[in-house]
Amino acid sequence: MHVMTQFVKMHGLGNDFVILDARSNADLRVGPSAARAIADRRHGIGCEQILSLRDAAEADFFMEVLNSDGSKAQACGNGTRCVAAMVMRDSKLETLQIATDGGMLRAWYDEDGLVSVDMGPVKMGWQEVPLAREMDTSNVELAAAPALAVCHSMGNPHAVVFVDDVDAVDLEQIGPAIEHDDLFPERVNLSIVHRQEDGLFRMRVWERGAGITLACGSGACAVGVAIARRGLGGRVNRIVMDGGLITIDWQDDGSVGGRVIMTGPVAYAYHGEMEGALAQALGNTDG
Repeated sequence: MHVMTQFVKMHGLGNDFVILDARSNADLRVGPSAARAIADRRHGIGCEQILSLRDAAEADFFMEVLNSDGSKAQACGNGTRCVAAMVMRDSKLETLQIATDGGMLRAWYDEDGLVSVDMGPVKMGWQEVPLAREMDTSNVELAAAPALAVCHSMGNPHAVVFVDDVDAVDLEQIGPAIEHDDLFPERVNLSIVHRQEDGLFRMRVWERGAGITLACGSGACAVGVAIARRGLGGRVNRIVMDGGLITIDWQDDGSVGGRVIMTGPVAYAYHGEMEGALAQALGNTDG
């Protein structure tokens, strides 16, 4: 008999995910090889991240994030919004507490029907990013970057580089070099940004383990914080990615890291069932 596993395909601004609900199936595990098989756009379902939901005593559920290359990610902003929308719809809940490897997140619908997530505090210390050595994280020199980077953690490491024109930067060339720069022991997500004449900030992103993506929620959070850290704008900023618009509100709650609130749309693509070799891959938790 073939193993069959249900999944939901969703996206946030084109950043797409396969969601597996393992809350009633503790034996369901997604290893690196299974993640790569599911994410394959020719032979699998196709996505940038695989999100697995598990039972959690201290939250509504735990969300595990795997990149398309099988590596783990501690946070995924667009994915969190998608999962929150799905669970709130099915459970009739208005807010959720979501446990992740990057910390506890809270999600809710805002008054416009968009999904908001409190991504928690930003971590700005060099050891928190983490970086390989001590330095000022607001002005980090990277060999492959066209300008000094602002580095901080949103549960996962980010480098933000401000340029005159993001479309003039060869992201496919500099992305891999910066992701694997020796300064980042856990690799890094790269965002390049410029300010438009209308006051919005244009952003393009290279995600570690996924490459160029249409959007990155935690990356947009990192950009919103970097804008304020560099004095290029206030604490509330609208950011335009290749996939669309998102709003980042870096709230001052009296702490050093504050609270980063991300608000944006989500969309359902389809749902289905994996069977045969693809579903069988879920039993392989090795690389």
